[in-house]
Amino acid sequence: MKIIPVPSLEDNYAYLIVDDITKEAAAVDPVEPEKIISKANEIGANLKLVLTTHHHWDHAGGNEKMKELVPGIKVFGGSLDGVSGCTNMAENWDKLALGSDVNILCLHTPCHTKGHISYFVTNKEEEEPSVFTGDTLFIAGCGKFFEGSAEDMYQSLCVTLGSLPKSTKVFCGHEYTVKNLKFASSVEPDNVETSQKLQWAQQQRKANLPTIPSTIGEEFDTNPFMRVDLPEVQVIQHVNGFLFSQLFSRRLLHTWSG
Repeated sequence: MKIIPVPSLEDNYAYLIVDDITKEAAAVDPVEPEKIISKANEIGANLKLVLTTHHHWDHAGGNEKMKELVPGIKVFGGSLDGVSGCTNMAENWDKLALGSDVNILCLHTPCHTKGHISYFVTNKEEEEPSVFTGDTLFIAGCGKFFEGSAEDMYQSLCVTLGSLPKSTKVFCGHEYTVKNLKFASSVEPDNVETSQKLQWAQQQRKANLPTIPSTIGEEFDTNPFMRVDLPEVQVIQHVNGFLFSQLFSRRLLHTWSG
């Protein structure tokens, strides 16, 4: 299985997931279809599926064009989300197959939108599992609460995504990492892992390189929104002028990214 990031718009990421055996491919949030199709043609991949994380234009806005350019392609999206161009509704725990070796598990991760879906992807040997988290989980951050509550986000981040293997690679929807890590460092200035990752992320961006992927394990070490049960995070009330003002799993927190 190959995963190929396709930078899109100003700071979005779309992705190609390719089954090595059959060369069948899925596109995640292909907001700029021509870029995805060009990359697929370059590597000899045959596009079969679109996996849409949520209905916002910068993620689902390319679906109709994808259907025009790739006749017969299946477009998946959350059943509660009203995804543009959707041909197949995705429900929590639905299982999809790509080619002969790639398994896709749909996970309902609401809050940013009501029907947001994250896609957990493995090969049959379950080596190097990956999850595509759209605007629910960012590296060191989380999405804004547009259509859900703080409790919804806690469930999505810390329970649903947090239950995945710690080695699971995290492929998110935007390049927000440096900003998020600066915020995380202000929440936990003594967190060495966060400080080190911030330095690394800044170097990556200076070199015009991506900061994806992270892993679920790294997020538990550095992401304040996945560390809300820790006393050092709970006691913070003001950070960089932002009041932690929303109840987040019975903690006072305020979303930063999304």
